[in-house]
Amino acid sequence: MTTESVPRLAVVRALLVVSGGPVALALGGLLAPISAARKWPERLSSPPARRAAWTVTSAATLTPWVYALLLRPWLRRWGASQAERTASYPGDIERPLFTTTRAVTVHAPAHEVWSWLVQIGRDRGGFYSYDWLENLAGCRLRSASRVHPEWQHLDAGDSLEVFPGYATTIEAIDPPRSMLIANWGAYVVEPVTPHTCRLIARSHAERGLAGAAYILFIELPHAIMERRMLLGIKERAEVARHRTRDSLA
Repeated sequence: MTTESVPRLAVVRALLVVSGGPVALALGGLLAPISAARKWPERLSSPPARRAAWTVTSAATLTPWVYALLLRPWLRRWGASQAERTASYPGDIERPLFTTTRAVTVHAPAHEVWSWLVQIGRDRGGFYSYDWLENLAGCRLRSASRVHPEWQHLDAGDSLEVFPGYATTIEAIDPPRSMLIANWGAYVVEPVTPHTCRLIARSHAERGLAGAAYILFIELPHAIMERRMLLGIKERAEVARHRTRDSLA
């Protein structure tokens, strides 16, 4: 990971945007039962106010459990088949804290999907996710709406800018099949038919403090943004394929 002179306020802003939701979720689950135990809603004067207070307390208490038991497992395996979840991909490590595999079917040839994938980067094609949220964190990007020939080549060791002044590196790349990004994970394009493929995202959380910090601060926004990224690539590749078909008709 490489860093240049990033203003401190920009870093703080990015951290607040990225980790604000998960931290609020965790604090809600911790503080709501404490508030309930102290019976603070019963001290309110009117029955409607007490009912509203208990509703808020109950929702804040249950939401983290709903996320942990239902939403989190679904996000970790979103779209992936059992075979994909147990398959080996570039960057796999021994005994991770946990492994995440997400995938989507794209109705476009694998090489065309690769053309969209290989141009990701803040200073290149963007990340095809929620640009407004990325920009709220200070990324200052705009996801590409077409394939750019000048962004079609990457080598192992090349940098991939994530945030202004903050970049990771390409650890390994095997065009047009897989790309391994340091401190991020792997993206794999697997052909199904000549006109259909699977786009797969694989990442790991390591044991120890780094894994715990990832779960608390990064996992939820990463899941939301990566799911949208996979769908963003799918949408762009399929629209481009339809336009090609229409032009040849």
